[in-house]
Amino acid sequence: MQRCLTLTFARHSRLLLRHKFASVHCQQSAAMSGLLINQPKYSWLKELGLSEDNPGVYNGSWGGSGEVITSYCPANNEPIARVTQATMAEYEETVQKTREAWKMWADIPAPKRGEIVRQVGDALRKKINVLGSLVALEMGKIYVEGVGEVQEYVDVCDYAVGLSRMIGGPMLPSERPGHALIEQWNPVGLVGIITAFNFPVAVYGWNNAIALTCGNVCLWKGAPTTPLTSVAVSKIVAEVLEHNNLPGAICSMTCGGADIGTAMAKDERVDLVSFTGSTRVGKMVAMMVQDRFGRKLLELGGNNAIIVFEDADLNLVVPSAVFASVGTAGQRCTTTRRLMLHESLHDAVVERVAKAYKQVRIGDPWDPATLYGPLHTKQAVDQYLAAIEQAKQQGGTVVCGGKVMDRPGNYVEPTIITGLAHDAPIVHTETFVPILYVLKFKTEEEAFAWNNEVQQGLSSSIFTQDMGRVFRWLGPKGSDCGIVNVNIPTSGAEIGGAFGGEKHTGGGRESGSDSWKQYMRRSTCTINYSKDLPLAQGIKFE
Repeated sequence: MQRCLTLTFARHSRLLLRHKFASVHCQQSAAMSGLLINQPKYSWLKELGLSEDNPGVYNGSWGGSGEVITSYCPANNEPIARVTQATMAEYEETVQKTREAWKMWADIPAPKRGEIVRQVGDALRKKINVLGSLVALEMGKIYVEGVGEVQEYVDVCDYAVGLSRMIGGPMLPSERPGHALIEQWNPVGLVGIITAFNFPVAVYGWNNAIALTCGNVCLWKGAPTTPLTSVAVSKIVAEVLEHNNLPGAICSMTCGGADIGTAMAKDERVDLVSFTGSTRVGKMVAMMVQDRFGRKLLELGGNNAIIVFEDADLNLVVPSAVFASVGTAGQRCTTTRRLMLHESLHDAVVERVAKAYKQVRIGDPWDPATLYGPLHTKQAVDQYLAAIEQAKQQGGTVVCGGKVMDRPGNYVEPTIITGLAHDAPIVHTETFVPILYVLKFKTEEEAFAWNNEVQQGLSSSIFTQDMGRVFRWLGPKGSDCGIVNVNIPTSGAEIGGAFGGEKHTGGGRESGSDSWKQYMRRSTCTINYSKDLPLAQGIKFE
């Protein structure tokens, strides 16, 4: 789930050169031994309150006595530091403390809650560079994207502050004299937030800032492979709560694996489960939550397409396709995975995009010149190789890329594959790696149909100058996605709009617009301030 980076690739070298962590390099060396956190060039990790061994539970106090896991740097697969996960007993204690904290938090007026969220945003601003460095170290995305991700959390905090003085329902006309009809919105209570590895800060931020403003408390389970980021963010938020003499359990955290996630999904005390991750796991979470008639907010997979028509401005198409398919090494939920080209310009665009791919600078996430870093895990490298082999078997031709790079870490070449049928099984499979399938189409109807034939419905974009086509694309017979773009990539959504998708993407909406309603419950209230008792629809019951 990629969101709009406030810094562009074109600007990031200049910004990085000014940053004190630009000299940090994540390279394997014979001299390295033990944990990275103990090496002088990674001493900045301690500015985030991290150490060799870190507690993975926060509920007003820090703890953790479960399994000890080690976090690794994807750029060299060396250990960074360790985190002790939650036991089920600690999960139970945390839920109880979090629900108890809600009793105080819900009584605080919304604008006052907004002030606390504002302070969270300011605290993040002070740590934005070092926290962005941690994201690059632990997740593997380039530094500018790590900082941009923290900036999203900051931006959503700013948005939520304004929202704190605006949320509410209308007063509606009543058909009965002496009656008032109003909508009352109240917090759901405890929001469980389960986030994915690819955006270990931003996704929590979208949920946390809005949920807090709406009067909820939060329980966070981050990805098991980015636990240090979860700990570091929780420390920043906890400091703000403690400074305001508020219970730290308002924003609780339990590091853990599937056991904690399953417990949250099944727990009736968790009033809303917000899950970001794969469609496969999201479906299991949804069924567990539905089994108890709970609320769920799902942000799942995307098999996103860019459609390029014969009248497109190719000077916009080429950088858009490269950014959306290569950025974050293909590990965004909004990554472009299908590039549909009109037959009249197919060969020319493939040639230009392939040339641009070969110029993408691959390397150390902290190098100012780097635009493309490693995959997050070794398992992702295996998935990359398996997908390429399947594509070849189904008739695809590798135009560029297709190999694992001979260097430390989880590096693979960004890959373009042509010649596949639009409905080839591999084309319809979301593989979370940097592989772009290029398809050739003839007509608008065909292209629109191909866009919509995959199971997911997250993001989509067309490139055209035809205004009639633009509005057909936006209309009922156009894209069936939650994000429908024109002349921009599939990635890069702004926080002011609702973020999410349809079909197997889950239907949830986070961040802007009226997404706040997902975190509240609505009551329709009728108040009789007269001395009479008229019934609706003119019914007489005498």
